[in-house]
Amino acid sequence: RSISFRSDSRPDLVSPRPWSRNMPPANTKRRDSKLWSETFDVCVNHMLTSKEIKRQEAIFELSQGEEDLIEDLKLAKKAYHDPMLKLSIMTEQELNQIFGTLDSLIPLHEDLLRRLQEVRKPDGSTEHVGHILVGWLPCLNSYDSYCSNQVAAKALLDHKKQDHRVQDFLQRCLESPFSRKLDLWNFLDIPRSRLVKYPLLLREILRHTSNDHPDQQHLEEAINIIQGIVAEINTKTGESECQYYKERLIYLEEGQRDSLIDNSRVVCCHGELKNNRGVKLHVFLFEEVLVITRAITHNDHLCYQLYRPPIPVRDLVLEDLQDGEVRLGGSIRGAFSNERIKNFFRVSFKNGSQSQTHSLQANDSFNKQQWLNCIRQAKEKVTCAGTAGVLNPEAHFLLSPSGSRVPQGEATLEQMDQSDCESDCSMDTSEISTNSCENEKQLETNV
Repeated sequence: RSISFRSDSRPDLVSPRPWSRNMPPANTKRRDSKLWSETFDVCVNHMLTSKEIKRQEAIFELSQGEEDLIEDLKLAKKAYHDPMLKLSIMTEQELNQIFGTLDSLIPLHEDLLRRLQEVRKPDGSTEHVGHILVGWLPCLNSYDSYCSNQVAAKALLDHKKQDHRVQDFLQRCLESPFSRKLDLWNFLDIPRSRLVKYPLLLREILRHTSNDHPDQQHLEEAINIIQGIVAEINTKTGESECQYYKERLIYLEEGQRDSLIDNSRVVCCHGELKNNRGVKLHVFLFEEVLVITRAITHNDHLCYQLYRPPIPVRDLVLEDLQDGEVRLGGSIRGAFSNERIKNFFRVSFKNGSQSQTHSLQANDSFNKQQWLNCIRQAKEKVTCAGTAGVLNPEAHFLLSPSGSRVPQGEATLEQMDQSDCESDCSMDTSEISTNSCENEKQLETNV
């Protein structure tokens, strides 16, 4: 999905309520990590090689992850969905939009867990898993509808948090031990983060499987299957996200409409930036056009009103500005605050009598660099394509867990999955979901 950037200046939508200020902190329920060698009384450990033990640990991690996932999905329904419906905190239609097809995912993972447990020997070891995975993984195609719904689900959830009843309920849950200090969106995002973790898990099992093991060929086939599924869901999720934002663009005049927007299938990145006058803008980088907007509320929904005519990426000029190079609107502001003149870059466009120049400020140096990278890569792709409209949409995004940095490995992925994700006019879980502009050839590395 696209990169999106949040602003740290926006207050949290879920703030502590008066009734909770004097309450002692609850004992948070923690999920202990379990190892295969510590779970079973394995008397054959001395007979296994180090590589074989690592293989058993990897298989057990796969199985244990399914147990944890099932527990979390059931918890989301029991602790959040059902009480909010019963107490009329949200309507059934709103809850169906937010929770999507989550219910249908539970039996899928229960089926895999059952299969894995059936082939586990009495001593706790497992000989073959590849054939199970080859037979089970195709059912993950049903994740298509769940992941494609997440953009709209996150937007609706953030909007409903402005209702004090919803806010109070979610805050109570967050402060309860069962939540493990994860908010509702963390639970709703767990299926997607599990999906992108399967290639890593399977490769770990394969890495510790000897070349002459019967599982070798099945595991390689399973990895190919899951990579194809993730790529397909990436494509459909990206298209769904792009369509969502295109439908929420508001044009002040007909001349602002552009076929480059209409034909876009992917949002490469988007988020809040400020101009040199301190005006907050929400900028979208589609495949071939940069759109500068202002976030507004229209008909009780968050929308994006075009601030200036769209800028074709092909003709856009990008400049990386040094700190202090930009002078802010109003000399007094610029004179007394060095912080305000950092992390700027400039985009400009000239076509005949039409010209635009925008000095844009990112939240920090990392966000600025992400914007620069995304715009540069978009320009390269448009240039290489030669003609408009022939870009490969799969090259612009990868499905990955939401977080504030590009995930470099499994540890980072886990940290991001457990982060609190408040939205700031963007879906994803509203922070940087930095995947759109990564090299699509390294799917699992980027994930």
